[in-house]
This record gives sequence, C-alpha cells and structure tokens, in this order.
Amino acid sequence: MSPLSQIRQIDYTVLYARDLQAMRHFYGAVMEFPPLRELSAQWIEYRIGANTLALTVHGPRFGGAPPAAGDLSLQLAFRVAPPVVAQCAAALQAKGVTLIAPLTDHPFGHRTIFFRDPDGNVLEIYAEL
Repeated sequence: MSPLSQIRQIDYTVLYARDLQAMRHFYGAVMEFPPLRELSAQWIEYRIGANTLALTVHGPRFGGAPPAAGDLSLQLAFRVAPPVVAQCAAALQAKGVTLIAPLTDHPFGHRTIFFRDPDGNVLEIYAEL
C-alpha cells in the first residue's frame, strides 16, 4: 500500500492574495469566517468547519508572481443545508456581493450559488438535495 493512498482529507487551503487587505475584509467581514490565528501581517487563518483557510501574499515563501488580474486560479465550494443556500445568497447580496450564477437546483442534486472574492476566485455555496 502506498503511503499516498492514506491521505484522507484536505486539512488547510492557502490563498495567495493579490490584495491581502481586501481579501481579509472579504473573508472576515463579508463571509463572516471566524479568525483562527494571525501568524504575521502577511498570514491570517480562518476556521471553516474542520478546515483552515489561510490568506497570504505572493512571493516570500515560494516565489512566483500573482496571476494576472481577471485570471481564474481557484474555486472553493462551501456546503450548507438546502434552505441555507438562499439565505446565504440574500446575505451576500445585502453586503454588495454580486452573484455570478443565481440560486439554481441542478439535476445532479446540488443547489448552488456562485460569486467571486476580491481576487476573482470563484466561490460556491451549495447543498446536496
């Protein structure tokens, strides 16, 4: 058995932000994710269920420039209960977030909304029906 076959979950995700302050505001104030810890002015973590979402800047650790503005680099999906998807859509719109795909019940059994964070990453809130 390969040791790689023993991986069972994604523990944390790191987003390399073009505009760290805008991203901190979005994930903390708009998405209302509770902060877990701040390791420096360039690294903040939020707790989302059993996972951690970390925000940092491009370059210092691994090098590399950020993707060009408008380039899609990531999609994150957040699961909630079915009636909560519509409630999340209303809460986001009340905070000025534009949905890029409205509340939709798909034939494959998901209810979804899609929107973007300040860096242009696509975010989905969904429920299994």
